[in-house]
Amino acid sequence: MLSLNFALEDDGFVLLLEDRVILRSTADKPAFQVARGDADVRMIRGNFSIGDTPQDHHSLSLARMDGADVVLSVQDGAQPLLRLRIAENRLEVRTVDTRFDRVWIDLAAQPGEHVWGGGEQMSYLDLSGRRFPIWTSEPGVGRDKSTELTRLVDEDCMGGGDYWWTNYPQPTFLTSSLMACHLDSSAYSVLDFTDATRHRIEVWQGDFALELYVAPDIRDLVGQLSTRFGRQPPLPDWAIGGAIVGLKEGEASFTRLERIVAAGAEVSGLWCEDWIGIRQTTFGRRLFWDWSWNAARYPDLPTRIADLATRGIRFLGYVNPYLANDGVQYQEALAAGYLALRQDSDAPYLVDFGEFDCGVVDFTNPAALDWFADRVIGQEMLDFGLSGWMADFGEYLPVDLRLHDGSDPMLMHNRWPVLWAEANAKAIASRGRTGDAVFFMRAGFSGVQAHCPLLWAGDQSVDFTRHDGINTVLTAALSAGLVGNAYSHSDVGGYTSLHGNVRTADLMMRWCELGAFSPVMRSHEGNRPDDNLQIDSSEALLAQFAAMSQVHAKLAPYVRHLSDEAVKTGLPVQRPLFLHYFEDALFSVQDQYLYGVDMLVAPIVEARSTGRNVILPGDAPWRHLWSGEDLAPGTHFVKAPYGRPPVFYRPDSPFAPLFASLETQA
Repeated sequence: MLSLNFALEDDGFVLLLEDRVILRSTADKPAFQVARGDADVRMIRGNFSIGDTPQDHHSLSLARMDGADVVLSVQDGAQPLLRLRIAENRLEVRTVDTRFDRVWIDLAAQPGEHVWGGGEQMSYLDLSGRRFPIWTSEPGVGRDKSTELTRLVDEDCMGGGDYWWTNYPQPTFLTSSLMACHLDSSAYSVLDFTDATRHRIEVWQGDFALELYVAPDIRDLVGQLSTRFGRQPPLPDWAIGGAIVGLKEGEASFTRLERIVAAGAEVSGLWCEDWIGIRQTTFGRRLFWDWSWNAARYPDLPTRIADLATRGIRFLGYVNPYLANDGVQYQEALAAGYLALRQDSDAPYLVDFGEFDCGVVDFTNPAALDWFADRVIGQEMLDFGLSGWMADFGEYLPVDLRLHDGSDPMLMHNRWPVLWAEANAKAIASRGRTGDAVFFMRAGFSGVQAHCPLLWAGDQSVDFTRHDGINTVLTAALSAGLVGNAYSHSDVGGYTSLHGNVRTADLMMRWCELGAFSPVMRSHEGNRPDDNLQIDSSEALLAQFAAMSQVHAKLAPYVRHLSDEAVKTGLPVQRPLFLHYFEDALFSVQDQYLYGVDMLVAPIVEARSTGRNVILPGDAPWRHLWSGEDLAPGTHFVKAPYGRPPVFYRPDSPFAPLFASLETQA
């Protein structure tokens, strides 16, 4: 591993990684600032308003060596305020006076440099020119302050969001100069790329480290980050070998499933998130958050699960890390002392989830995490017969509660999704089913990669809007893939339907196509299923879903190859074009992707479109999947009737015969 080193200069110092200047600090342009913070944090249903009023803000213009360390102060003779220490590729940063808990660092930027990463970003793949607060939260509804939908949701619960809101932020970025930087801290932070001359990192903590990486090419850099954070196991054959059908209509779900199968759909799983019962709210049809079989809604579920298994269809459910205070498991956790507490008493802290309250299982207590992993997920889910589930939420940890280990909730908030993922992974490992049972999460932070086998892109609005529609699924997969997440997928059809915004047949047809060319294809009925079209709402929609599920199933050998490659190299299944064609013109392309190295997918993500421009990179022809026509590299307008999204493959690919067999599939 390459090592960092300091070099003093007449007017300051530089931090070098071999011969690369990582930062330069001078008296006229200090690279470090400190202050004492005064945070103002408000939360409503996982939506956060975060402000700060820093005091004693100082630019640290004077640097001197103290042994192997650099110490920084305001001026000659003043007490040092910051100490820098090097450990291999880590720059360890610590405020000397612990009252200073805000630090700003300016890293050197190269002219014209592009930046990616930030976790799972929904609006922008290229982060250049913008700032990105790093705080896990609800992603927002609309996420665009110019739209009426965003305004209405802001009025209701300050939940309209903005371009940086995400379930899965991560303070890690890569640059087109083939350098990567990771902030090793769970504190609230900001990645600020608004100034082309520097990359600023703001950290609300006085003791942290920056990790620096360089590589000869972008794929190696992505692989290094994947090694750093941990790689997912290969996806099981059943999860990639057909569609997972999401239905939540109780016992009637099985009748509907039979109609979907009879229409020719390749089905590998039935996902009934309402297996634990429902709770009707003004937001829509919610679930009853007590994680065990609801026999009233699914009277003969054990037999149903066994019958499905004989047909090669797995059963999946739903769980999240909170317990409704009117449920049985809440009382169990309360009696055992497994719930997070209020700061002003020993009463359990209750979180408002919108017309019902829940306790927070305190995962900083190892006994509580073990209880949830074994008693809830192990016994009630895995032993019952589930092969997978949505492991929802993880973003809601308030900052005004009391945790078992005494940790600061402001520092634990971003870590919470990682602990949640660990509980799920631990349950699966305890039953010997790692690599077979699959849970999927929307929440995340640094380190979730080592535990979570599959991401899903969260709760998109049921539309084509720029910042919250179907297109954000692509950005989510590509950005998350660059920081160590090999597999991503989305709710076919989207999820959030509010204020009259409902699915169109056009949206459903196009989302089925996108699902077919994702590692996992899974449908969702959304938060208001009765108001929205479903995959079986018409013969045309059912036929489209069936055809696309057949395409997805037929691609399973190729996806198996990509999954095995991800385990070996850390490269994601869905890749930005620049991962294999490192050209400036491709650095901001986020509406198409490479599906491995051999296939290119350009989904239709605009309403009522019958075609689109597609960039074919490189210097060799690409073959159109549906017609077999070869097109030269460059930009082409490609027609795309329903069932034939713009997809191309390399004619010299070892999988070319498989791809060619799809010409008659749709």
